[in-house]
Amino acid sequence: MAVDIGIDLGTASILVYVKGKGVILKEPSVVAFDRDSNEVKAIGEEARLMLGRTPGNIIAIRPLRQGVISDYTVTEKMIKYFVQKSMGRRTFKKPRISICVPSGVTEVERKAVEEATYAAGAREVKLIEEPVAAAIGAGIDISKPCGNMIVDIGGGTSDIAVISLGGTVVNTSIKIAGDDFDEAIVRYMRKKHNLLIGERTAEDIKIKIGTTYPLIENEVMEVRGRNLVSGLPKTVTVTSSETEEALRETTGQIIEAVISVLERTPPELSADILDRGIVLTGGGAMLRGLEELVEEKTGINTMTAEEPMQVVAIGTGQFVELISGRRDI
Repeated sequence: MAVDIGIDLGTASILVYVKGKGVILKEPSVVAFDRDSNEVKAIGEEARLMLGRTPGNIIAIRPLRQGVISDYTVTEKMIKYFVQKSMGRRTFKKPRISICVPSGVTEVERKAVEEATYAAGAREVKLIEEPVAAAIGAGIDISKPCGNMIVDIGGGTSDIAVISLGGTVVNTSIKIAGDDFDEAIVRYMRKKHNLLIGERTAEDIKIKIGTTYPLIENEVMEVRGRNLVSGLPKTVTVTSSETEEALRETTGQIIEAVISVLERTPPELSADILDRGIVLTGGGAMLRGLEELVEEKTGINTMTAEEPMQVVAIGTGQFVELISGRRDI
């Protein structure tokens, strides 16, 4: 029996959707390998725990940078690992895989994703653009002639698109997303508190007290890192209003991209968007205050999709089902 798989190949995490089962796998897209023997030591969550904590010969890397393959061989091994893990060893037939890519990728980058997926054991590969997958996963009927605006904020890229009749009418893809939020926090901590923190600590701050819009009540968190002056470990207290200040510039660039897409949208579709609102998807959409910020700057009702992290994977999987459904008829 053939298995249909949808993969959300993200910069930060990989989600796998299997037909009839839903999203069955969500792991960080991190690979740890030994430089001396060139062997892969760990993939996924196990490798993520090694980030910034490995000895010289073992390096933990993200083979995808800003939604694009930066290390082809490692990506191929990673896709193979996740495909096998999600299918188990019981199947003999190669799966049909649909995989999503950022809307701004070049033909060469698309080919690299396709070839890596074939090399990982796919019988057939279909590529789908992230905003289209996000719209399908969010439960929007994209086949109708009316405009829907999707803002998909992932780990490496943010895709903003207006979708109508099953395709993108206007879109832009910017290389500013969740990872840049973390970097902005790292920079702020260094500048304001003379404290050097790692990516994982920055992500913790973002998840626990991060906000892009002033909160009614300020939240605080203790952060540990290395003092840049003395070189010794140090603990400082950070507030949510400080994260708002740290993230202001990065979120401002996403808002600018949203406005530029709205400016290029045909008037009939603009009317639809005003009526239907803007839908936020992707892991970055879980950052507090983003809804309010987009709404304030655009004047358009903004909502976050249910399970924003999973919608792209669900949409990619449902896209496979649509194709196989059409083929079965």
